[in-house]
Parts: sequence; structure tokens; C-alpha cells
Amino acid sequence: MNQPRKKRYGSLDSYVIDAGQAQTPAALVILCHGYGAPGSDLVGIAGEWAETLGESADQFRFIFPIAPHSLDELGLPSGRAWWMLNMARMMDAIQAQQFDELHHETPPGLEESRRALSQLVNAAREELAEQRGCDVDAIRFALGGFSQGAMLAMDTALRGPIPAPELLIQFSGSVICQSGWTESLSRLQKTRVYQSHGTQDPILPFPSAERLRDLLVAADVDLEFHPFFGPHTIDGEAIASTAIALQQLLDPPSHGNTAP
Repeated sequence: MNQPRKKRYGSLDSYVIDAGQAQTPAALVILCHGYGAPGSDLVGIAGEWAETLGESADQFRFIFPIAPHSLDELGLPSGRAWWMLNMARMMDAIQAQQFDELHHETPPGLEESRRALSQLVNAAREELAEQRGCDVDAIRFALGGFSQGAMLAMDTALRGPIPAPELLIQFSGSVICQSGWTESLSRLQKTRVYQSHGTQDPILPFPSAERLRDLLVAADVDLEFHPFFGPHTIDGEAIASTAIALQQLLDPPSHGNTAP
């Protein structure tokens, strides 16, 4: 497996890994890190996926965007954010178990990050299509993230100027912009969504994950929901299951939507 290289797509620097040594990848996987993490935080997942995918890993290009906002002034010299958080307000909501207002609001800075991620998605698809000598519509891709990165990925899939991804990954995400998301969920009718969340999550409590799950199920989205006993993290089963879902980017199933 190749070492990560730095590349800029639009306004975002990213870590890029082509898993194969001798062929141009056929599909893209774009995964956004969470609030406060360094831009390299999720890069190791590419190796875990590649181990499960085996020879099929050679057909993937993995891209890990680096969020635009530095958290140096908050004492996190390598920390990045897709948008800034009012941590005191968030902690109050966690303690009071009152997340409803947060679920409905549009965070300041979300639109700018949605625009930047959309530019990255489109530029990366166009780049790969040119390298493969094919139409850009032939490039299949997965989009996802962890925590704040998962929220951005969902928002971009629903409201960004990009095609709907074939696979949307939600590691420990939550609901924001609920009315806007609900109006746009029909965009995911041909998208498979994988959602995982720890039942003991102290950062984004599990009821927030259930709210996202229920929105997707109500819209008849093809959803695989994986609750696990654990905190704000990504467990091994989530890595294994998303590797299987990535394989289906190369060998899409012939059946249609399977949501309950």
C-alpha cells in the first residue's frame, strides 16, 4: 500500500492514498475527520479497509480532507474543525439531555465547509475520470466521516452541488439542520447509508443517533444501522462492515432499495 501524499483539491488540503501499486483506481472514498482531530486522524482506516478488501483494495483512492479551521488558539495545536463549536453550550445540552435545539440549527460556517467539500468531491472525480479516460459519471464514490465530519458528509450529500454518493458513511454522527435535511432525503434513494454509534457515547449521545436513524428509515433510505456498546469511537465491526460496502462500489448488487 502506498504512503499518504498531500494534495490540494479546491480550498482543502488532503491526505491521498492510492492503495494499488500498478493501476489507476476505479473508485473514490472520501472520509472527513471529527472536531478537534488532526487532519491525519482517520488515515489509518485506509490500511484497515485495504486488509479486508485484499486485492480489491488496489481499485480505490482514499482521500482524507483536512478541515479548514485551526484550533491553535484553543490549545489544540494540531486540531482542526469544519466549523467552530460553542463547547459550553454543547456541554450544557449534554448534561441536560436537551439536544432538540441543536438538531434544528444550522451551525455558523457549515455552508462554507459544505461548499469546500463539494469542490473537493467534484475535483477528485474529474481528476480520476481524466486519469482513467472515462466520463466523470462513471466514477463511483463513497463519502463519509466521523462525528462532525459525518454531519458535514451528510449535509453535503443532501444539499451540496454534487451527485449523491453510492455509499454514505456515518461514524458517530448526529442530526443538524433537521428541516433542511428532511426535505432533501429523497436525494439518497440510490444511496446505501452505513451508520454506527456507541450506546455509551458521552459526546454525541445515542438518542441523537436514533433520531438520525429514524429520519433515514422514514425516508425509505437503504440503511444499515450498527449500535455498539462503547464510547465516541469507531469499532472494529464498523470497519469490517464498511469494507464490505466498499466492495459493492466495484460490484454493485442488482437488487433495489432494502430499507425496512
